[in-house]
Amino acid sequence: MTIHDSADLHKRVERYEAAVDELRAAHQDIKDVLTAQVLFERWQQVGGELGFSVAQPPNGQPQQGMTVVSHPVPEMADSWAS
Repeated sequence: MTIHDSADLHKRVERYEAAVDELRAAHQDIKDVLTAQVLFERWQQVGGELGFSVAQPPNGQPQQGMTVVSHPVPEMADSWAS
């Protein structure tokens, strides 16, 4: 192996390590987005089971909040009574 080959190999290893670091960062970004989405959907599901619904603003776009439905949830009323 010559000095030229060694320098070329060193550059390739540096590029490989940089690519792996970039891939890991992208993976973490995607994982964070997917985790947040899954948690938000689960939060909406649990909220619906508890008697909450997603409010629809006038423009038809769902907002990122929940509002209480007008009727009480019997399971909750029973749990507070005991």
